[in-house]
Amino acid sequence: MTAEEFVTAFAAAAGAPAPTEEEIAQLLDLAAVAAHSSERIAAPLCCYVAGATGKPVAELLDVARQIAETGKAS
Repeated sequence: MTAEEFVTAFAAAAGAPAPTEEEIAQLLDLAAVAAHSSERIAAPLCCYVAGATGKPVAELLDVARQIAETGKAS
């Protein structure tokens, strides 16, 4: 089973829409920013928080990049 197949099956079982290809790319970028700017554990936790907000991932990726650059949110 590929990662995409697993995520699609998980989303269906959880009653949520599977992420689009664009959202997958943005989530992976968010995870990378979090992991490389802090400890690796920050990656899945920030993705969880992103999902809990209901905001677009692209918007939250910008927030993560700002925190990585400045050490704080605006």
